[in-house]
Formats: sequence, structure tokens, C-alpha cells
Amino acid sequence: MTVPVRYHLGKFPPEELDWSRLIPLIGPANAGLARYDGLLAAIPNAHVLLSPLITQEAVLSSKIEGTQVTIGEVLEIEAGGHSERITQTKRDDAEEVRNYRQAMRACQKELELRPLSQQILRTAHQMLMQGVRGRDKFPGYYRTDQNWIGPAGCTMEEARFVPIPPEHLQQGMDHWDVYLGDTSHTSSSDTLVQTAIIHAEFEALHPFKDGNGRLGRMLIPLFLYQRKLLSSPDFYISGYLDAHRDVYQERLRAVSRDGDWTGWCAFFLKGIQKQSEENETKARNILALHDWIKHQVTKLTRSQYAIKAVDFIFQTPIFSTTNFINHADIPRPTASRILTLLRNAGLLVSLVEGRGRRSGIYAFRELLNVTEGQEVF
Repeated sequence: MTVPVRYHLGKFPPEELDWSRLIPLIGPANAGLARYDGLLAAIPNAHVLLSPLITQEAVLSSKIEGTQVTIGEVLEIEAGGHSERITQTKRDDAEEVRNYRQAMRACQKELELRPLSQQILRTAHQMLMQGVRGRDKFPGYYRTDQNWIGPAGCTMEEARFVPIPPEHLQQGMDHWDVYLGDTSHTSSSDTLVQTAIIHAEFEALHPFKDGNGRLGRMLIPLFLYQRKLLSSPDFYISGYLDAHRDVYQERLRAVSRDGDWTGWCAFFLKGIQKQSEENETKARNILALHDWIKHQVTKLTRSQYAIKAVDFIFQTPIFSTTNFINHADIPRPTASRILTLLRNAGLLVSLVEGRGRRSGIYAFRELLNVTEGQEVF
């Protein structure tokens, strides 16, 4: 019988790391992140153009916790879609994704006023849990019972990992909070290494009854944003963690089981480098698509509102006719004409045909395929 790994009480932060293993990884990871952030900083309306990537990060982070909804389904639900293939379970999953996005943006605004802290985390947790599974597990409050991580329905003896006991939890979170602002500790001499340790420790503490994984992954871009390695917290690492889920979880367990902080940090640094490259490639592809579609829509519509139409479909790549007409900031007759032209030219695909009072739903297929990195529409 496998004995569960238990939290490393009294061994945070790590006394020492094997820097000879980490230094060769630190440079490429920081360089990759800097290239990606340089691209972000050069985009005047990055939040609009990269909006689908933000949704994808929320989808992938939630997927690690067991949700099954796709980015296309989330956007279709938000557009008011009611197709039979979108079950109530998927609608519930989509609500978790929406909460993730809202919590991330709320945290970004808070960090413009004050440093990352337990209080910001508690507020973000309340937003994550609002109206979804876990809403009855005291959102925003630390747990008072022992929890454990393992297969559904397992006992603590059958668990893979047992977080810090509740009687030590507040002290553990206080130590974690102090480490957030500590630049003197040897393990915080590099911000990416410190970020790795902050994430691993939060996951090991597992302070809430639910939602710890999503919140822990949100911490990564938020801390990098606070430390000015990112000009905005639009860095998407859940794709790498999902693709390497087994290794990710094993590296985290090895911290408590073997004291192997170095192994975890090495895995994390490789992930930052790899994900930076993928994020940069996707962002460049989205920019190229934006330039191309902007030219196409301008030529097709010959309208002064062409750019507003393009920005709308980038920010909302699946949308209803009603939403486009009401929210694209284009006069209603012109909006209707532009939408008809885009549809007839094949730049938009119909997901739901409009009939009577029912609004049609359309998808900007090329953008969704670039975001997913494969042909999905």
C-alpha cells in the first residue's frame, strides 16, 4: 500500500538549492519570457487581440481540475447558444471559466494599488467559487479541517498527498505571505525561481477547501506582473502544466517527500521557457491574422467602422447577431450590413441560424483555430 506524502512542516522556504542545475535554465527562461513580454508591450490593444488566449488559459487551468468544457463551448454559451450538445455540466464548467477570468482581472486591478497578499487571494477565491461547485465550502475562508489529494472518494490513507494540518495552516500562510516580499533569501535571488517556490508552497498548503489549483496557477502571472517581468499578467502556463500533468504533480509531491525543491524549480523553469515560446508564436499568429482580416474587412465593407467590427470579433470570436449589433459600437443599419457581408464572404461561419426572434450565432473560425493551435472549427 502506498503511503501518502505529507506536507513538509518547518521546511519552507528551502534552505538551499542546487544552483548548478538551475543556472543553465534560468537564462533561457528569463529570455523567453522577456521576448514574449516585449511583444505584448508593443501591442497597443493587447487585451482585445489576445482575449481568446485569456479564455483558453482559464479553460486549461480549470481542465486540470476536471472540467470538460472547450473554449469554443464557453464562447458559444456566452453568446447565448442552446444547442443540445452543450449539457448543463458544460454550462457549469463554463461558469468556472468565467469566474477565473473575472478573478484574474480583479487581481490585476488590485496589484496596481497594493502588493499581492493573503487578502487579495481570499477575495479572488470568493470570485472563483461564486455560483459554482465549491460555493458551499466557505469561499474566501481558510479550511478548518484536514484535506487530502487523491482519487475521488479515497480515504486519507489512500491519498497521494496530505497538505498542512489545519492547526498550522495560518502560520504556514503567514510564512508564505512574508516570502512573497522577501528578496533577501537565497532562493529569491532569481524572480522565476522565487515564483516556482511560491506556487509549489501554495499548492502544498492547499489552504482552501476547493479551488486551490486554479488559484495557485493564477499566482504565477500575477507575481511576475507584480515583479515587473510582465507588463500585464497575460501569461498562459496551464497548457504546459496540463500537457505534463503527471510530471507536474510528481515534482510537487517530491518537494514534500524528498525535499527536492531543485527538481521542481528545474521543471518550472523549463515550463516557463517552453510556454513563453508557444505563447509568443500564438500571439504573433494572432497579430498576423489581425492585420490580414483588417485589410479584408476594410476592402469588403468600405466602411469607416471596419476596424471596430474587426476588434469586436477578435474580442468575441463567437457571438450572436444581437450582441454584434448592440455592442460593436456601430450604427445599427451599418452593423447589420457588415455582418451580412462577413458572413457571405465566408469570414464568419454560422453555428446557429437566426429564425424569427432567435438571434443567429457566428464564429470567427480562423482566430479560434490559431488559439487552439489546431483545426477545431
